[in-house]
Amino acid sequence: MSMFRGLSTISVDAKGRLAVPSRYREMLGSGLEAPLVLTLNPWDRALWLYPLAEWELIESKLSALSDFDRQSRRTKQIMRGYATDCTCDGQGRVLLPQDLRAIAGIERQAALLGQGNKFEIWDLDTWNRERDG
Repeated sequence: MSMFRGLSTISVDAKGRLAVPSRYREMLGSGLEAPLVLTLNPWDRALWLYPLAEWELIESKLSALSDFDRQSRRTKQIMRGYATDCTCDGQGRVLLPQDLRAIAGIERQAALLGQGNKFEIWDLDTWNRERDG
């Protein structure tokens, strides 16, 4: 699996779609319509976007976490509870559902950060404050 790295600033359109930079589209899977999983980052006001194969590895790690540890349980609740199946459309855009955009505060501009096995998606202004904080 290719590793995602780098920072891109991307506009989010009125329908909540984010255009994945062309350099990443092939890496996301076998062409367009490759299955992806979008979920909420349990620690920051941001989203995580995984190729399905990477998400399946995360899912197995989540299954190994204890339900008796509060932090582990909360991590599982958030990551699984907000997990949404999605794909890139014909123009390489991913739809960010309204509820996830609202929680992460993503409006018109997003920061897309390559994080190895996934992308992290932040509202651009929020990311700039976090980065500089």
